[in-house]
Amino acid sequence: MLVLTTVAFEGLAITTIAAKMAQDLQGIHLYGWIFSAFLLSQLIGTLVMGQQVDKRGVFTSMLVSFSIFVLGTVVAAVSFDMHMLIVARALQGFGAGALITCVYTCVTLHYSDALRTQILAAFSMAFVLPSLIGPYLAGLMASYISWRFVFWIVLPLIALALSLTFRSFHDLQLRQVRTGIAPKADSKTLHAILLAIGTGLLLTGLGMITDWKGIVLTLVGFLIMIPQMQKLLPKGTFAVKKGLPATLVSRGLYVACYFTTESFVILALTEVKGLSADLAGLIVAAGSLSWSAAAWLQAKLDVRDQGHGRKRRVMSGIGIMIAGTVLVILALMLSNGGIILILLSQMITGFGVGLANPTTAAIALQHAAPRQEGEMSANLQFVDSFYMGVSIGVGGALIALSETLQWGISTGVMMVLLLQLLWVLLSFLASLRITEPVPQEHDPTV
Repeated sequence: MLVLTTVAFEGLAITTIAAKMAQDLQGIHLYGWIFSAFLLSQLIGTLVMGQQVDKRGVFTSMLVSFSIFVLGTVVAAVSFDMHMLIVARALQGFGAGALITCVYTCVTLHYSDALRTQILAAFSMAFVLPSLIGPYLAGLMASYISWRFVFWIVLPLIALALSLTFRSFHDLQLRQVRTGIAPKADSKTLHAILLAIGTGLLLTGLGMITDWKGIVLTLVGFLIMIPQMQKLLPKGTFAVKKGLPATLVSRGLYVACYFTTESFVILALTEVKGLSADLAGLIVAAGSLSWSAAAWLQAKLDVRDQGHGRKRRVMSGIGIMIAGTVLVILALMLSNGGIILILLSQMITGFGVGLANPTTAAIALQHAAPRQEGEMSANLQFVDSFYMGVSIGVGGALIALSETLQWGISTGVMMVLLLQLLWVLLSFLASLRITEPVPQEHDPTV
């Protein structure tokens, strides 16, 4: 819980202070890369650790993950230009993706299917405290002290989390050794690195698409991306086949919509509406609170219907997200005010994603074969990171394009949000093809 709380605090805080960091480091045109560098590196971390956690064990994997995350946090705190900050965010992303993969693997190893939605809902509660104090505290630090303190304050939390989990993960690794760990090939690692490179070239090119160099970078990045996606995503993903492929596609699209909307609404509130960073952070954080409430509700409903209503809950959650996304677009179209509507939209969208997200995770984890729990956990994190990274990166490219063509930030933000509406509509269509595996009974001998 503390591991996730730490990652959640850092993520929510960065969302709040990203605009301030970009301004101070004179890199507003690289705004999207504050998030995309983290997310693209996170997908590498999830795939690498998804293999290593099954091969090396949870304990060793957790120590490596903690170390890389700490290194990235320190480098970010001392960054003197935007490029150094982006490198630091990449290190943080790798460590965060690896950490979360370790946690999801432990859930799959420790809990039966009947209990997984409950522990995943409990994980969602790890966002409550960061949601309450993270954005506001980060905004205050950025406004009155320095945004660098937002990174320094994370380090004691990481140390505490490691001290509390040290024994537990060590014991779990001993259990993995006794039961045997299936060796895995490392071919996915190269594909993940190439995918991140290709995506980075694509996003860089889109940001300068008015120049011939931008067109070339976009085409090269696209040509590198597509083959790697075919190798890394489950078979049938491009065709959105029924079952696991449709579940992952639907999840990736609505997760991308939620986090991209959150990131750019902050930019609109501070740069267009003129709100302070701390107040803007509180408004967006309302979505995380309603997310936690919905996650708790879906866990109760899952117990009541024994997992047979999961597809219905996913579709309901995405439908609620569509309403919230439309509302925030309308609110930002108002020349004056609209702050209350933006707050309401974030609460609605957060409730929708909280209803759908633990449920799609539970459905996906049911597909995990024995001794492949780490790989399925990595698939979940990979989909989240990749779709978010691309969506936020494209959003950043639209902002850069608006700056180049002198359309203004407000026009760029509106284009980004309209794109998110398209993502969540496509997510709903994909959710129609989700199939619910038969819930598995817990084996008391495991």
